Amino acid sequence: MKKVFTKEVLIAIAVIVSIGLLYWGINYLKGVNLFTPANYYTVSFEKVNGLKVSAPVTINGFQVGLVSNVSYDYNDGNIDVELSLDKKLRLPVGSEAMIETDMLGTSTIALVLSNEKDNFYEVGADIPGKLQGGLMDNVSNELLPSVSQLLPKVDSILASVNNLLANPALNESVTRLDQITSNLEQLTSQLNKSVPGIFNNVNTLSEDLKTVSGNLSDMTTELNAVPLDSTMRSINETMANLKEITDALKSDNSSLGLLMNDNGLYNHLDQTVLSLDSLFKDIKTNPKRYINVKVF
Repeated sequence: MKKVFTKEVLIAIAVIVSIGLLYWGINYLKGVNLFTPANYYTVSFEKVNGLKVSAPVTINGFQVGLVSNVSYDYNDGNIDVELSLDKKLRLPVGSEAMIETDMLGTSTIALVLSNEKDNFYEVGADIPGKLQGGLMDNVSNELLPSVSQLLPKVDSILASVNNLLANPALNESVTRLDQITSNLEQLTSQLNKSVPGIFNNVNTLSEDLKTVSGNLSDMTTELNAVPLDSTMRSINETMANLKEITDALKSDNSSLGLLMNDNGLYNHLDQTVLSLDSLFKDIKTNPKRYINVKVF
């Protein structure tokens, strides 16, 4: 049986299919779906700020298509951008295509639809284009003038700072600050050495307080165990006896009372003691007067 396809034909078919798949895959990675129907429009710009094929086309942030081609028109010097938009999308007359550039330099196209309700652009028509300034353009237009106005003030500030740095008082202040820092470091070192001892003393004091507290607790327990009623009665009886003794000493009816309260008796006793003292002295001086010794 004769073969329908030779080896060479099968290889050629495989190569063609591979090329087709490669082309489809490259476009798919770019965001181009070859099997999705789309409407094409053209927009002309003076510059495109790095706009590339497959860049998204959005309406209010929602993607409705992409850039299918970017080409330079050598006749008028403009850059023609071909837009591939969703086939369901109809562009009202007066709508604009605006190039937007983010802070990373990536450019996209945003469609700004007009309020027209009845008239729409034909497929393949030219749409007005507008270039919106990117972040760097805004910086150049708004920020740079302000920076230019600030430069003289910055120069004045720098001059003041230089004068301040050249002032000897600043060096003295820095030196004093270094000394203060050194003193603080020394104080911190001493505190680090002293704090453990302080904590040990606090712990010891705490233990002593616990011991004292225990002793007070034991003393309180012992005091609670003492029969206070009988003790108070004994004290009262003792005080009563002391009162009786005191009263007796003050009374003239007792010997001690007479001795303590009768001045005449006290003087008589005093004279008697003095007479006895004179007698004893005389006996020591003249013993023979009182003692007679006879020898037989």
